[in-house]
Amino acid sequence: MHAEVQQIRQPCQQSRLLLSELLQRDMQAFGVLIVEISFASKLRTLKPEATLLDRYLTVRKLCSGHMREIPLPLQHVVEVLLQLHKDQKCLLQKYCPLSSVQLFEYEHIFEGLPPPSPEQMLSPYCSIIPFPPYFLSLYRFIVTYQQKTTEGDAQGREVVAFLWQQLKSILYEITPEGQEILLPFILSLMSDESTAVYAAWYLFEPIAQALGPKNTNKYLLKPLVGLYEHPGYLPGRFYLYTDCFVAQLIMRLGLQAFLTNLLGHILQVIIGFESTTEEGKALVGSADDEESVGGSPVSGSFGSDIKNDVKHSSSTLELLDYSSGVSFSEQEYMTDGEDFQNGIYVSGSVQQQDQESVSVGKLSDRSSASEVSLGEDRLTDGDSGKERSSLKSVDSSQDMKHSENSSHGGEETDEDDDTATVRTDLTLSVNTDASMDTVTANADGTVDEEEDELHEDCEDKEQKILLDSACKMVQWLAAKLGPTVTSRYIARNLLRLLTLCYIGPDKQQFIIGGEEINLHNVGNIYDKRPVVGDQVSEPVLDCLMYVAYLYGEPVLTYQYLPYISYLVAPTNSIRLNSRKEAGLLAAVTLTQKIIVYLSDTTLMDILPKINQDVLLPVLDILTTPKLGFPNGFQGRTALCVKTISLMALVCLRIGREMVQQHMTETLDQFFRVFSVLHCLREEVTKLNASNSSENGGAGDSVFVEISSPDGVTHTCDLSALEELEKVFNPEMAYSSYIPFSCLIGDSVMRKIVPEHELVWKLATLFQNSTTQKTLESVHQQLPSYILEPENGRSFRAFSNSFGSDNQSGTFGSVLVGNRIQVPQDSRSAGSRATHVKQRINSFIGSTNQDDHALKQELPKSSRMLCGNWLAYWQYEIGLSQQDYHFHFHQIKLQSFVGHTGATKCLTAVSGEDFFLSASKDKTVRLWPLYNYGDGMKEIEPRYTYTEHRKSVFFVSHLETLQQVVSCDGTVHLWDRFTGKTVQTYDAFDGKSPITALSTMAAPHTSIIVGSADSVLRFIDPRKPGLQHEFKLANTMAGLVRYLTVSPNGRTISIGFSSGVIVLMDTRTGLIMRGWQAHEGDVLQMKAADGIIVSSSSDHSLTVWKEMEQKPLRQYRSTSDPIHAFDLYGNEIVTGTVANKIGLYSMSDGPNSPISTNKLSTENFRGTLTCLNVLPTKRLLLLGSENGVVRLLA
Repeated sequence: MHAEVQQIRQPCQQSRLLLSELLQRDMQAFGVLIVEISFASKLRTLKPEATLLDRYLTVRKLCSGHMREIPLPLQHVVEVLLQLHKDQKCLLQKYCPLSSVQLFEYEHIFEGLPPPSPEQMLSPYCSIIPFPPYFLSLYRFIVTYQQKTTEGDAQGREVVAFLWQQLKSILYEITPEGQEILLPFILSLMSDESTAVYAAWYLFEPIAQALGPKNTNKYLLKPLVGLYEHPGYLPGRFYLYTDCFVAQLIMRLGLQAFLTNLLGHILQVIIGFESTTEEGKALVGSADDEESVGGSPVSGSFGSDIKNDVKHSSSTLELLDYSSGVSFSEQEYMTDGEDFQNGIYVSGSVQQQDQESVSVGKLSDRSSASEVSLGEDRLTDGDSGKERSSLKSVDSSQDMKHSENSSHGGEETDEDDDTATVRTDLTLSVNTDASMDTVTANADGTVDEEEDELHEDCEDKEQKILLDSACKMVQWLAAKLGPTVTSRYIARNLLRLLTLCYIGPDKQQFIIGGEEINLHNVGNIYDKRPVVGDQVSEPVLDCLMYVAYLYGEPVLTYQYLPYISYLVAPTNSIRLNSRKEAGLLAAVTLTQKIIVYLSDTTLMDILPKINQDVLLPVLDILTTPKLGFPNGFQGRTALCVKTISLMALVCLRIGREMVQQHMTETLDQFFRVFSVLHCLREEVTKLNASNSSENGGAGDSVFVEISSPDGVTHTCDLSALEELEKVFNPEMAYSSYIPFSCLIGDSVMRKIVPEHELVWKLATLFQNSTTQKTLESVHQQLPSYILEPENGRSFRAFSNSFGSDNQSGTFGSVLVGNRIQVPQDSRSAGSRATHVKQRINSFIGSTNQDDHALKQELPKSSRMLCGNWLAYWQYEIGLSQQDYHFHFHQIKLQSFVGHTGATKCLTAVSGEDFFLSASKDKTVRLWPLYNYGDGMKEIEPRYTYTEHRKSVFFVSHLETLQQVVSCDGTVHLWDRFTGKTVQTYDAFDGKSPITALSTMAAPHTSIIVGSADSVLRFIDPRKPGLQHEFKLANTMAGLVRYLTVSPNGRTISIGFSSGVIVLMDTRTGLIMRGWQAHEGDVLQMKAADGIIVSSSSDHSLTVWKEMEQKPLRQYRSTSDPIHAFDLYGNEIVTGTVANKIGLYSMSDGPNSPISTNKLSTENFRGTLTCLNVLPTKRLLLLGSENGVVRLLA
């Protein structure tokens, strides 16, 4: 027997292997693998080294008894590949374990096809595997991606552009399963340094359109944040800051998500914090510790509105791992309360969490970690190179943990670390003529290598383009968003950024090449001697002033000035930290900018507030011997020079007479420090000598009690006293006292400054210490009227010459006793003021008229806040950003006049800058939502659609296609930009009219139509015919009154005239449940996440959970039924025919409305027919039976 067996095997070993046999073996192994995947849990006992035959026999046995467990689309291919229809013995009778590579041989023709092969499996014409139609295009896209990314010489833009051309055919019919395959490759392109910017520019819009807002926020938001955190080394990065790309972000992410998660990161490029992780951390921590001391004077939210959600924000922005693919299946079946802990989307109310918890400047309101990171944790060149290898954004949880741990006693622990140098090689300077390499140098006097790279010509040009694009984008965005949203998000972030412009000793250095603080500058009291931070802050100030240009002077007085007083508020710490020091410099700079643009009337009205809330607190910190500055002499000197310039500007604006009335205390406090230092000089010298002998540690704060000759005891920090000695020296006395005497007169100075003789002696001492050559050069520069002696002094007060014009500041009038006299000179008051300004400018030696102008008029804007708009804006900026309640005060803001019939439906367009109205007059109108006038102005429509033939009862905006859907019994689909009709759909059977309509949220494109015969029809505008048609149960439910689709698009609720509500699964058409919800007609319904809200003619308003029998909340209107309502987070805003606006809560609370307001006839005339809430702007659109739509707050 043994010899016989050998005789049989010998020929087997000599047989030749054919390629067709290997191919058939692979197909059989492929079939086995499909079954093994389906029965993975039942094959655990199969050994890893099992042969193909053993595996085949095992899976064949499983298929014989459990074939239904294999997915239905794969059952046929399993049967073909494994030949399950044949007998096992007949199939394997020719199998030879030693020579046969395949288990069996396929028939030459089976079901009209040749033996299975890979080409046959992938063919769209005869495939036995039901691949979707886009699969071939997707396969080609992936192959192209692999080829292009492996080519070393391929340019990033060329790669992305080539892939972008192939993407259109894929996304047209892609399904969620296809998105799971495609998305990891898109994320890879957005994370690679060479393709990141171009991937965002080319691919974000089509991919986000396919994903929808929720999945876009979940998967694409974090890569976008990474782009804006690290754009400094990316090619073509200015594309990210164009207004067209930002408009795409707003459209696809949603306005609220954009404002809270991306806007702050976009704005950071204006000050140059856009290239390193460490500087990004500084910006993330821009809600600094000084702001967290107390609530903002404007809104109470500048530093306190993000404390409660630090932990959640870190997990919210955690980047998911897509290395093993993306799965949308987690969204299919979610239990109540379950959320995406690793994504952006969180179920439940958005209002329950801090909306700004993930925006820049809102992740942490402690400055300790961010300040230390500015210099102490600076990356080395090697680390920087590693960081630039990938754009996968760094998890913010470590930063927040550090910030949270250091929140206690932050001011005491970070002052030493804050002295670390801030890197300025990446700051943007508007003054391109000033070379930054003259500003910052290292300890050896050589410029850093990265700074040399920055100053290459191509890099400079790109930086200019980047800054110009960012500033224009901010201006466009400020006009688009309106006054309240601009103030709450853009202006507040810009104000925070202004402080960051002055952090670090190098940002407080005077520009080399400018004028030094010496005798040559004796006349330059108002000359703005810039520091490096002034160059960095210039684009921020320009953007802030543009907001003021747009919305008027109230922005300066009601938002900027309160924030300035907030920055300069006294601190309880024994030492300033670097952020407080920078905040003082930023506050003085911004105040100087504001005063130039204030009118004379406004300036005089708020001058006491400027003195009490700005100048005096700044002088308290500047002249106190208790507080040392983190940057020592340098920081205190920069603040002193800026404060002198600010006081001089105020004096020049108000004139000599007003200076004596309003500036006496301020000037006295400034010059008093010279006498205090003079009295304490001997005691300070003795204490310094004893302290140096006893305490060898330099830099330690030593506090002593020093008594002055007048008996006053001063608590002093010796290091702070040393700073004061260096700053308020004879040179500073000469540079401040003499010019102020020239401006307001020596006699006035004698009255204001009690110790004027001491200050004069210090000024004379400095004058005598200079060389004769220096004096001669100064005499040549100064006008003759400053050099003639008066009262034995070496100058004649400029006040005499100034007073000879009988001019009072910039007011253009003359004070004679208690009488105001208009000059009768041939020169007008305006020309006289111009003459004085020219003399002052020549006295200053200014070369830039705009930088040294005493007064500039804000241009008149059609959108300037006044009347009701101003009252509404003031109230809104006073609210904390943690206040998520809807407040209705009946402030009439706008009237939209044009309809001649009753308004039937209102809907806002994404972005909340336009809205649509449908009317009984057979028209649909598009209206702008920009502020104009004082609240009484009537606005005309931007466009009117007139193709309807009957009364229009429904209008909606199809976000995915950016088209409008309206219905009058015939469904019209039209382009809101051109007004052209795209398509129309008549009643489908010609007998049952359309009674209800609804659209599905993005990324879906379906229109759902309900007709009188209780049939739901789904229309996809991209395809001909009907998408689905579902016949509801044959019940006596009545007519379909209302349709509403859940935000995720999985369920649709149908309300009937009998009060019955039916819940249907949109994917299968199956009825999930139906119940008698009301005793009367269903008037309106809205759907939220897992919740349905319905109102009825039985006066009830009910909140339901989708799969629960009992209502979650139920309210009952006492007088009239609620026929119109809208949702605002956890609240319901309702309206009745009695013109009553009610506010109800969907969360735990009383069964009565939170508030009820009867609309006054002054604000609203007619009968209320419909309403719509603008959630971001917190406004209410109200439609009436007379056709007029009104916007109320």
